[in-house]
Amino acid sequence: MNFYPTGRAIWLIALGAPIAVVFAAIMPSLWAIGAGWALMLVLLLLLDGLVAGKVRDVRLAVVETTEIGTPLLLGLEADFSGKIAPRDVSGSLGVDERLADDGTVAFSLMRGSDDGGAFLGQATTIPVRRGVGEIGKLWLRWKGPLGLAWRQIQKQSAQTVAILPNISAVRSPTIQMFLRDSLFGLLARKMRGEGSEFEALAEYQPGMDRRSIDWKGSARHSKLLAKEYDTERNNQIVFALDCGAAMCEPVEGLPRIDRAVSAALLTAYITLKAGDRTSLFSFAAKPELSTPFLSGSRNFFRLQQEAATIDYRHQESNYTLALSSLQNRLQRRSLIVIFTDFTDPAAADLMLDAAGRLIEKHLVLFVILEDRELTSIIETAPESAEDVARAVTAQNLLDQKKLVLTRLRHMGIDVIEGAHQDIGTRLINAYLKIKRRGAL
Repeated sequence: MNFYPTGRAIWLIALGAPIAVVFAAIMPSLWAIGAGWALMLVLLLLLDGLVAGKVRDVRLAVVETTEIGTPLLLGLEADFSGKIAPRDVSGSLGVDERLADDGTVAFSLMRGSDDGGAFLGQATTIPVRRGVGEIGKLWLRWKGPLGLAWRQIQKQSAQTVAILPNISAVRSPTIQMFLRDSLFGLLARKMRGEGSEFEALAEYQPGMDRRSIDWKGSARHSKLLAKEYDTERNNQIVFALDCGAAMCEPVEGLPRIDRAVSAALLTAYITLKAGDRTSLFSFAAKPELSTPFLSGSRNFFRLQQEAATIDYRHQESNYTLALSSLQNRLQRRSLIVIFTDFTDPAAADLMLDAAGRLIEKHLVLFVILEDRELTSIIETAPESAEDVARAVTAQNLLDQKKLVLTRLRHMGIDVIEGAHQDIGTRLINAYLKIKRRGAL
């Protein structure tokens, strides 16, 4: 523990110099008054620091896990001993850059309502990257009763916070209501849909697909009958996440890969509930994460933990190596959902070649995050030649991306492009549409 002068003490000590000059001008023998003034304040500063309250115990309350992009509440409690308690206490906590952009969290502690010497404070930070966030040193400081000295302590913390992917959308009332009312996951009921497994004949009702009418059966029973199919279970769903340089660029404060992971986990929750086998796959310059196929909603938390290990790679993505490795791993027809982004036309051509080999056996779906930054540059009225050049470059980048997406669609690959808050819902709708068609 140490103490040092406050701003008030420094100004008061410095005030002794002009006082000494004034008295020396009036009477030279009084020059010592200024030195005596400074010495008196130094002694008061030492006394103020010595009689200030002393910390007896400091406790930092931190949760073990949190989710990226959600507020993380930190609690701090400090007990003081001594007859003179501080009026207020301030603190600063050093944290990993995953937990705060500037690496610090500031506290302001107030005295508790009880008669003891406890001071309580809270602070909120928003984690910006997945992984394990480390908590470093804690500094506390408070003034003495005269306000001339700061007293300060520092304490090293060994606590860590596991920052997991954000699954707040899974807990939303809309998703829970959908799951409650949906046929998927209700094992006691048949899942009637537009699959490929014939289930039964039923009387034709307005709104049914006319292609499902069984004309021979209708002729035998003298009434219009339609075929009903059982929606398939146990399909294989792979969420392939590109964690290369393009996906590390931020979208409204969070990297694209984190937005993609959240959308993938939201859809994975639905696929697990629907009885399908689900896997995560990530890649950058080489394949990285590859989980086994999991089934049942009880394995959703395991998927979330596996997704937390997907790192940020500032490397160009190797689509050829990654997608060929994924293709070799899959032994049966699967739905492959690829989350990616691209700015280099050469890399896009390699991606198209690799995707073309995948669709020979598998059903492929691309998910692309809308680039709001480029759109805003184009829509902003230019005020200089530099603004015009920036807008032209942004338009060229968007045109190249649209050309690649058009080529994907011409290959027969579905593409979902949209804002990060919409792609999760749109991906769920695309998945359910595929289930109803029995395309797998």
